[in-house]
Amino acid sequence: MKQHAPVGAVTAELRSRSPNVNTKSDQADAADTALSQQYGGRHVGGWVSHLPASWVPFVQLARLSPPAALALIYFPHLFGALLSAITYNSDSKSATHGPAPAFIFLRASAVLLLGSFFFSNAAHAWNDLIDAPLDAQVARTRKRPIPRGAITPRAAFVFAATQAVCAAGVLLFAFPDPVGAACYALPNVLATAYYPWAKRHTNLVQLVLGFCLAWGIVVGFTTVGLEPFTWRPYFGLGADARREVAGDGNPIPSLRVDVPAACLLLACVLWTTIYDTIYAHQDRKDDTKLGIRSMAVLYGDRTKPVLWLALFCMLGLLAGCGAAAGMAWPYFGISLAGCALSLGAMIASVELADAASCWWWFRYGFWLAGSSIAGGLAVDSVEIRVK
Repeated sequence: MKQHAPVGAVTAELRSRSPNVNTKSDQADAADTALSQQYGGRHVGGWVSHLPASWVPFVQLARLSPPAALALIYFPHLFGALLSAITYNSDSKSATHGPAPAFIFLRASAVLLLGSFFFSNAAHAWNDLIDAPLDAQVARTRKRPIPRGAITPRAAFVFAATQAVCAAGVLLFAFPDPVGAACYALPNVLATAYYPWAKRHTNLVQLVLGFCLAWGIVVGFTTVGLEPFTWRPYFGLGADARREVAGDGNPIPSLRVDVPAACLLLACVLWTTIYDTIYAHQDRKDDTKLGIRSMAVLYGDRTKPVLWLALFCMLGLLAGCGAAAGMAWPYFGISLAGCALSLGAMIASVELADAASCWWWFRYGFWLAGSSIAGGLAVDSVEIRVK
């Protein structure tokens, strides 16, 4: 017997509450309502139901309920901040100056959460604005705020722009080197702006999204003045940055890449690829008809072997991150084991042909993996401080 998540749980609940759901029309309405809960743009349950009616479409546009989308943007930023704590406190200079006070990293994590909130709102509004003509033709997304007329394209653009300005404000006023941090954030901004069109250009959309989200590690790494990579004298943080590659007056460009940060970034790209490919299977039939590209469309019924390969490579990169940073065994036990178990269960158990199963595993399956990576990094950073 196949393992199965609570597939169709929303639809089943609706039917149990409505004894008259017997006609095909009623069943179709129930199924449509279930789809709308899967980031279909009509979710109004929980805290959303207490908001003014005029606010609800914007909450739906920003994917704030459930908060999975925000968490998936924040997690990589948090990983970067935690890795910067490990790097800073294990650096040879910390032996002279002592470990950085914990409040610096707590403050950085809070700032990154605020910035992630605004960036998430802007990114999702922009995505839905560009995707509106396609969303209107897909069963799951045709009731999103823009296709159904609850938000005009102009209002969506203004919302996206204001949220982007707020995110930039956090970057400029809360980072030790705002200009340098903005330079590091620029590739993410450009990639996020391009992402909606990637679905028209390549089947490897999930890798593009993976780059967009995983780049949060780079931004998080800069919160205390560390540099995940530099190309002196052209690119890097300001003169006060602790890490310098090219000395004063050295005209020869010098490239340096922080290996643990690079490994963690690539691991997060693959993590995103895994869960978003499962998410994309919700719309695989409609996407195939409309010519919308994705790895779900590309691999179809052969997707699971690709996901297993991605997981294997992800675990290798996480191990490489820990080894390069000199992390202790708790990191490997928490981060690697947690990801292997949670993502392995996700890949093994999800029914890719069932939209409700894909949604359930997307919505809940990423939490343990993200928490495992964050937990392993956090434990290692604390262990370094107490040595």
